[in-house]
Amino acid sequence: MEQENSNPSVALIVGVTGMAGLSLAEALKKPSTPGGPWKVYGASRRPPPSWFPPSLIDHFISFDALDAINTAQKLSLLSGEVTHVFWVAFQLLESEEINVARNSTMLRNVLDVLTTPTTTPRSSRLLHVSLQTGTKHYMGPIFDPSLAGQLVRHEPPFREESPRLPYPNFYYALEDLVASYSKYLTYSVHRSSIIVGASSRSIHNLLLTLAVYAGVCKHQALPFRYPGNKYTLEHFCDMSDARVLAEQHIWAAVTDKAKNHAFNCTNGDVFTWKSVWKLLSKIFDVEFVPFDEKEQFDWVEMMKDKGEIWDEIVEKHGLYKTKMEEITCFDALKTVLNFEFQHVSSMNKSREFGFFGFADTMKSIQTWVQRLRDMKIIP
Repeated sequence: MEQENSNPSVALIVGVTGMAGLSLAEALKKPSTPGGPWKVYGASRRPPPSWFPPSLIDHFISFDALDAINTAQKLSLLSGEVTHVFWVAFQLLESEEINVARNSTMLRNVLDVLTTPTTTPRSSRLLHVSLQTGTKHYMGPIFDPSLAGQLVRHEPPFREESPRLPYPNFYYALEDLVASYSKYLTYSVHRSSIIVGASSRSIHNLLLTLAVYAGVCKHQALPFRYPGNKYTLEHFCDMSDARVLAEQHIWAAVTDKAKNHAFNCTNGDVFTWKSVWKLLSKIFDVEFVPFDEKEQFDWVEMMKDKGEIWDEIVEKHGLYKTKMEEITCFDALKTVLNFEFQHVSSMNKSREFGFFGFADTMKSIQTWVQRLRDMKIIP
């Protein structure tokens, strides 16, 4: 079930400075982690931020995966060493057709280098690719404005065996791409829900977005109002703790039964945004404001001009230097908070295959808020 110590495991985490990447690095370096001891290469397009602990990885590599030449220059010497790729890197634009092209190019460039023997006597050792996707698999490209109002999703709870939807989806493209390398390696696909973790580099960090919103409300003595609809406020949703997600990635990478399968990955419980809003009000010391449909407001428009306010907060509290527009996703979170269905995934397949990782979502939120504070990303 696990890699033999005589054949050391060497991981390449592409997207190591994101929420999932950080938790993967932390998990892989634990002495008790299955398949270990692991040597860990961490990679991202930009150098690591100051909050990233250098002790979590053995070597850091910065390269542009869209550039085949740059990718080959940086990774060719690793092709005789890396045994596992953990792919948790995305580039997201509004057009899903562009997302398909860009993300497929990135992954193909990396895999082409790592599955091609080097000029030295060593040949490629790559055994497994662990691919991060998400529940957009079951909903379609919900952030593409050209498809607004046209999408027909699967009914929740979302299940892995559901057929693909008839829309462009870069998750589908990446799954097909890794499957095309099955002559050389195995793979696993990990469909997360809303990821909760700590990073200033993740494209869709909903918890950080909410923390910034709460910080602005507190700084300006504004009401911390819920910006979604009543249905989502009162109905069930689920999340994925980045630590549980990391556990599942590693479990599938070293478990024969899990090879070449896709798995949902959530905390295993559900929550309502009403209960989360009460918790956030307490955590961030802002007054809880009961939801009133008559007082709905344009959240995205409200936050457009708050960048300078966030700059003041960063300066006041001596935080890691960030720009609000770079660390928040108000548009994406607005979409999530206005769903007209319960965003819930089934974890039955994971359990049947032997993965039992879980987290208490309410405790998870508190843990990651404290982590963001410890990293000096939020006050």
